[in-house]
Amino acid sequence: MAVTITIRAVPDEVRDELAARAARTGRSLQEYLSAELAALASRPSPAEALARIRSRAAHYPPIDASEIVTDVAADRP
Repeated sequence: MAVTITIRAVPDEVRDELAARAARTGRSLQEYLSAELAALASRPSPAEALARIRSRAAHYPPIDASEIVTDVAADRP
């Protein structure tokens, strides 16, 4: 079920820019903002993304910086 969200005190220039973006995509401001909110909600927050990265990195073996330098040097002619 869809809900109504009200956002107060949006500066005129922000509203105008969002309306212009909506118009350029052939959508109403409501359609545009709804799609943008859905896209925003589908992405993890920076904190969630960092937690996922750290969780994945915990499964990799530790690598010493000297090993990286050696491997990079070995790949160069």
